[in-house]
Amino acid sequence: MSAEIKNLIPDAALFRPNADEVKRLREKAQFIRLETIRLIEIAKVGHYSSVFSAAEIFAALYYDVMNIRQREPDWPRRDRFLMGKGHAAVGLFPILAEYGYIAKETLDNYTRLGNPLGDHPDMRKVPGIDFSSGSIGHALSAGVGMALGNRMSEIDANVFVMLGDGEMQEGQVWEAAISAAHHKLSRLVAIVDRNGYQLDGSVDDVMGIEPLADKWRAFGWETHEIDGHDLVELTATLRWAQSNTTRARPICIIARTLKGKGVGFMESEPGWHLGYLHPSDAERAVEEIKSKVI
Repeated sequence: MSAEIKNLIPDAALFRPNADEVKRLREKAQFIRLETIRLIEIAKVGHYSSVFSAAEIFAALYYDVMNIRQREPDWPRRDRFLMGKGHAAVGLFPILAEYGYIAKETLDNYTRLGNPLGDHPDMRKVPGIDFSSGSIGHALSAGVGMALGNRMSEIDANVFVMLGDGEMQEGQVWEAAISAAHHKLSRLVAIVDRNGYQLDGSVDDVMGIEPLADKWRAFGWETHEIDGHDLVELTATLRWAQSNTTRARPICIIARTLKGKGVGFMESEPGWHLGYLHPSDAERAVEEIKSKVI
């Protein structure tokens, strides 16, 4: 755990996952990456590298942090998860199947005619999806509404919103951010997947967003920057955010990640934002991902 986290989070050691928990989460992140490759092989095109940068975030949220129940996707007091970068949904669907929200057999026909699973998540068709996303910039606004609704209904649940860093270029994100701070939505947590790339190239070349942490702080959010692939630091920070009910401000976690993390030839090639692996390359990617689990 970094010195910064120790200094910024009270009683940080209380939230630190143990070695067995970290091992389990690494295995789940591996599962997410492998299933992403398998499902995109069915669809013949998909967003590999956008999932791979967020695999540890998915794993920490769904297998450790969020208060959700097996086979009860509509439990009223569940924590909510909204994904601004909806194109990474292919990494979320296998998790929903493990929770019993959708049949595992449904994954085998991913994106096929009549199948509810598409390239982006649809809350009308897929149990466990709290918000239909795909048009970048809307998710945080919906998260603000859900957090306000929970407060009015006296539901003590958290709302987690994962945003892409290219999404920071959308004005609606900042309208939602100032609104959340104004309403003191202490149960709202934004997670920015700061992997540095968007569809058109480097985020900072398309439209610079730094100093990102300072901007969130200026909008009234408690903001922390972490390594989004370090499962100790990531899980401890999310546990703290989930359990900290005494704060008066929303929290933003800027997760520094690597697009395509886990597959070397994707980490160095931003073109894998959207693509399809040749079978021989898919085999190489699978072998590399499997070799890195500790």
